[in-house]
Amino acid sequence: MKRILNPSRRHFLKTASVVSMATVGIPQIVSAAFANAKPAPKLKFNTGDVVLFQGDSITDWGRDHSKNEPNTTSALGSGYALVAASQLLLNHADKNLQIYNKGVSGNKVFQLAERWDTDCLALKPNILSIHIGVNDFWHTLGGGYTGTIDTYIADYKKLLDRTKAALPNVKLVICEPFALKGVKAVDDKWYPAFDLFRKAAADIASQYGAVFVPYQTVMDKAIQTAPAPYWNLDGVHPSVAGEALMAQAWLKAVGA
Repeated sequence: MKRILNPSRRHFLKTASVVSMATVGIPQIVSAAFANAKPAPKLKFNTGDVVLFQGDSITDWGRDHSKNEPNTTSALGSGYALVAASQLLLNHADKNLQIYNKGVSGNKVFQLAERWDTDCLALKPNILSIHIGVNDFWHTLGGGYTGTIDTYIADYKKLLDRTKAALPNVKLVICEPFALKGVKAVDDKWYPAFDLFRKAAADIASQYGAVFVPYQTVMDKAIQTAPAPYWNLDGVHPSVAGEALMAQAWLKAVGA
């Protein structure tokens, strides 16, 4: 028998559904994304720690490359690195953290390596966060780059081995490359090949004992609350909301 709801009951259910969706904010999305993750050790932030964000345009996000001082808006850019850094400085005001952003738009892993002495090792970071991999795949679709998933893995491991040799006590954070299908630049041509880069980043994090930030899972949870273009501008680069989401996921992963 078909159940018939009275108008007041239908109104209540509709209202409750709207309220439920409205209350699913970024903390809830992030918590849901980490719900099934394996327990991982969190980072300890010590007095005077140098924290370095590295990567491509998603990390760079308009920073002033002529600025080299830590903890300034111009040097940190206006993306997730700034949002995460501001929260770190707020939560650890007694620790005199020195936070840098050295992401460079368009970079692939081998390009990180080309500038690593100056933009990483010379800064002697205690905590090093790397978000790289989107361009290592994306630029093979029309950017003239001929690297493969094997190139990505080999280059990444070589970079981390070099880093650990120079900075044996550095604590690593590996961020998962991610993309949102159906938003401008990201279409069926990305898959399943791009998923190999995501898996590689997770495997490398495990092999090197790094904290792993599962950005694809976070974004997949987010689009259950609002459509993909709300979180991302072109399938790769986050919107304002996406930047905040990335920052909160990073903070959750490291335990800050």
